[in-house]
This record gives sequence, structure tokens and C-alpha cells, in this order.
Amino acid sequence: MKYKYLFGPVPSRRLGMSLGIDLIPKKICSLDCVYCEVGATTKLTTKRMEYVLYDKVIAEIDDFMTNFPMPDFITFSGSGEPSLNSRFGDVINYIKDNYSSVKVAVLTNGTLMNDADVRNEMMRADLVMPSLDAASTKDFEKINIPAKGIIIEDYISGIETFSKEYKGVLNLEILFLKNYNTNKNQLKKLKSAILRIQPNMVQLNTLDRPGVLEDLIPLSYEELREIADYWALPNVEIIAKSTSSKEKISFGGDKESALIETIKRRPCTMDDLCEILGLEKIDVNIYLSKLITEGNIEIKSEQRGDFYKFTKK
Repeated sequence: MKYKYLFGPVPSRRLGMSLGIDLIPKKICSLDCVYCEVGATTKLTTKRMEYVLYDKVIAEIDDFMTNFPMPDFITFSGSGEPSLNSRFGDVINYIKDNYSSVKVAVLTNGTLMNDADVRNEMMRADLVMPSLDAASTKDFEKINIPAKGIIIEDYISGIETFSKEYKGVLNLEILFLKNYNTNKNQLKKLKSAILRIQPNMVQLNTLDRPGVLEDLIPLSYEELREIADYWALPNVEIIAKSTSSKEKISFGGDKESALIETIKRRPCTMDDLCEILGLEKIDVNIYLSKLITEGNIEIKSEQRGDFYKFTKK
């Protein structure tokens, strides 16, 4: 079976071997973050719908679990905010009921967590990782550009309420950009939000791939360390780049399709693709050359290297 809604497994810097599930078409989201590696949001909304059909997702999960090694995690992420799919909770329940040895992670922007239904649907996940990049209306609207009706206080309160109810691991990710959320006043407000939420871990991140805007400036490791030292909280870590997995697993025999599906979801360097697909550079180059000639991908140079980006509509 050729997978449309599953991607990976990929070696994740946080989750080991992670099989991704994408419940949202590109690019439907409740935020239009300036740094998003998937690209600009084309439908900015908080409306929950069955954007991807439940039955089709379940068929792919069953096929994968029958034919490939079990991943460490099944991770809800992908092209947009996963909790916008109205069957999001049903998919989590299916995995936990039928593949109980596999852990479930949810990567969410957290904006829908003020909805009690969404919070309840996340309860069976083993790990939930909401993001919070700003703690004031002005900063929130500058860096995250929310859909109409999303208010920063409701956003923070929703994550705070979930943290009090949830029995699993809650890690809060904050992505920093120069000139967006790094001055002392902004950091003080973020620290206050962290103290309210009480996550298991606060993970500091910065831009690693091309974002929506061209002039974004990432922070250095030393600058992230300065933020951690300034907060002086016991549960803050700086997210390091993924190290290579001992065993590299991909979709199976169709490497070209796996490469395309990977680049569709986020731009990747040559090293990223070799790591994800378990191929040598010479083999990845063969596929990339063909796709470039066909006009399906383009190359974009950034600080970390040349990124291959999907262009075909």
C-alpha cells in the first residue's frame, strides 16, 4: 500500500523512531506562524471537521503495523494542527485499543486546548507537546498570526487546564526568533506562563529550516542557553539536532515516493534525507536529480545548508 496519511518512521530527536500521522491537508491550521517549515497557512480556521477520513487513516495504520516493525511512537503532526480533525480522538483511541505497545505523541500548537472536547481526546496520548512562543497579544499576533477568535489568555489557560487534568507527559516547546520574542519583558511573560502551566519539560528551539518569511534570524545555542540561565527553571532543555538512529527504517521499497512525501511536509537537507530514508548520498542524489529535472522540487540555501523543497502543486 502507498501511504498518503502516514510518513516515516523517522529518527526523531525527541521520540526515537516515530511514525507520523497527518490528519490535516496542507495547509489548514489555526495559526499562520512566520517560521512554519510547512509553508504559509492557506486556510486559517478553528473549525473542526473530518478533513481526512477516519476509515482511510485506520486502513493505513493497520497495513503498516502488519508489514513493518513497530515504531517507538505514533506521532500526530504533519501539515497542520492535528486536533482540527473532528475524528482526532477516535484515531488515538483506535491505536491505544489495538496497538497498546506503541506510544502515542501529539505535536500541537495548543490553540484548541481551551475546548474541553479536545482536551478529553488527548487524554490517552502518552506525550503531548504544545507550543507557546509568546505570552502577550501583540507578540502572539506578530509571530503566530492566529485565526479569528483565538485569544492569548484563553490559549494559555487551555494548556494550563489540560496540564492539571493530564496524567501523561506534557512538554512545552518554545521557538525563539531574534526581534520577535527574546527581549527581557517578553521572556518574563513567557516564564509566568510556564509557571502557570507547570509542564514536565520546557524545550527551547529555534529556526532550523526555511520559514514563511525570508528575513528570520535563528538564535545560537549560546543565546538559547542565556535564556535558560535567565529563567533559572529546573526543567528547561535546549533541543539538540537529531542524532543518527542505529537502525534506519523507511516506508519500504518505494524510496522515491518516501522521499517525495517527506519533502512535501517539510524542506530537508541532503543529510536529513539520508538519515530519514536510510540511503547513501549517491542514491539520494539520483532521486533528487530526477525530481529537480521534472520541476517537482527546488533548492533553497539557508544557514544550515541547501534545503530541497517540494514545488509541484
